[in-house]
Amino acid sequence: MKNPTLRGITWNHSRALPPLVAAAQRFEESHPNVRILWEKRSLHEFGHSSLAELAHTFDLLVVDHPMMGEAKDVLVNVRPSLSSADWDDLRNDSAGKSFDSYVYEDALYALPIDAAAPAASCRMDLLEAAGLHVPTGWSELLDLARRKLVRMPGFPADLFLNFIGMCVSRGSTVATGDSELLDRTIALQSLEELRELASTMPGAIYDWNPIALYEHMASTDDFAYCPFAYSYNNYSRAGFAARQLRFALPVTLAGGAAMQTVLGGTGLAISTSCQAPKVALDYSLYVAGRNCQSNLYGISGGQPARRSAWQNPVLNQLTDGFFERTLPGIDAAYVRPRYRGYVALQEQAGTPIVRYLRDGGHPAQALDTIDSLFRSSLSQKVQHA
Repeated sequence: MKNPTLRGITWNHSRALPPLVAAAQRFEESHPNVRILWEKRSLHEFGHSSLAELAHTFDLLVVDHPMMGEAKDVLVNVRPSLSSADWDDLRNDSAGKSFDSYVYEDALYALPIDAAAPAASCRMDLLEAAGLHVPTGWSELLDLARRKLVRMPGFPADLFLNFIGMCVSRGSTVATGDSELLDRTIALQSLEELRELASTMPGAIYDWNPIALYEHMASTDDFAYCPFAYSYNNYSRAGFAARQLRFALPVTLAGGAAMQTVLGGTGLAISTSCQAPKVALDYSLYVAGRNCQSNLYGISGGQPARRSAWQNPVLNQLTDGFFERTLPGIDAAYVRPRYRGYVALQEQAGTPIVRYLRDGGHPAQALDTIDSLFRSSLSQKVQHA
């Protein structure tokens, strides 16, 4: 194609859109015949929309790694197009398992451009004014929560993923059988602990995803601490919001287990309907490259997938040490299942958790519903095997 125009879709936040637009502008300056147009959608749509439908409309898609189970015949497998040097560089300089999460059945369906996992965040000014310190363990977290100073995102998908993290932290496997999603004893304990924590919080949290929580936390003095929410480095940058947030690793769980969170982040994928796949790959490699990630992408508000970018002193200076503080959490983060059908499970399985945390009842009933949804999700995997 002589003068290709590529259309891309990402999600609606300053962490997502501006760095891609900046990278597109710079790429166009060195490729004057190319045009790259980015659009945005909501965070929920990003995590749960149909990959096949988006691929019919867009050339470039920012995707989440659980979508890889739906990628065959929808996204381009870029593995054959990468040199061994590119492959090794991307993999060896990955923050945590960001690169490996997009490798599925020997295919590479996206290049990692963004890394994230749940982290703790706080308003240091509020804690210091109250003569309080940042909690390090679960009992300290509950003490702070009883003072009405703690909130967490209660949106169903976020509750589900933080619940998974608590279970994995205590040694539970995930989706290894065909009847129960998690170790039942561990899951019941985690649900009860989440309900005790949630009981100190207002009902408004059930409408909050991480962005909504951070916006409220940075614009009001209603609370001072969040124990776990998918991290957004933007809020740790001076001047981004009314008040600056500080990010760190989550508290240890009751019993002393370190909190292992669930890997998030994004990859840049090329749809099979793209009419200029070579240009799309060149742009993707540019965005995912060391130089762009550590400089233009990171400085423009992005949250890079490159380990070297997370260790970059300039980016850490801009973000109050966000990257160096939270990198160990990225390194330890659990990679979610990627089978066809999992995305639907993630969208639905938080609802019984919300119902239990908000309304009470028996945790076993919530877990039974989750396991039923898990079994239903496996039927999609079998249908497409």
